[in-house]
Amino acid sequence: MSDRDDFLVWVKTVLYEAERALHDGDAAPRRALWSRNEPVSVLGAWRNASGQQELDELFTALGKSFSDCTSYVFELQAYDVMGDMAYTAGLEHTSVTVDGQPRTYTLRATQVYRREGGEWRVAHRHGDTVTG
Repeated sequence: MSDRDDFLVWVKTVLYEAERALHDGDAAPRRALWSRNEPVSVLGAWRNASGQQELDELFTALGKSFSDCTSYVFELQAYDVMGDMAYTAGLEHTSVTVDGQPRTYTLRATQVYRREGGEWRVAHRHGDTVTG
């Protein structure tokens, strides 16, 4: 299998499962996939974070806000692997309870990854709400 193929399998399994867990209120799998090396950052649909401490605070808050995910679909639109760097861009279609209120929304999400110790780790995320 090529690096691209291996990366795509990881995105569709390990990364997907971590995102699904987050939307069910468990932030630990997502945090485990994020790099512990600086720089790391999130330009989020609801909140931004830069650095390890802010990332921990963000993921903890998201885990507390989300529950009862009934659907999470990542519609991958583009991706590539270049050595030890990779990216994904796509749409996240989610139905979940947020702070006790059922919500359905779509985010545009772009993520940047680094291969660290042979494993893919997320280094940056940008997400914004699709409107209209």
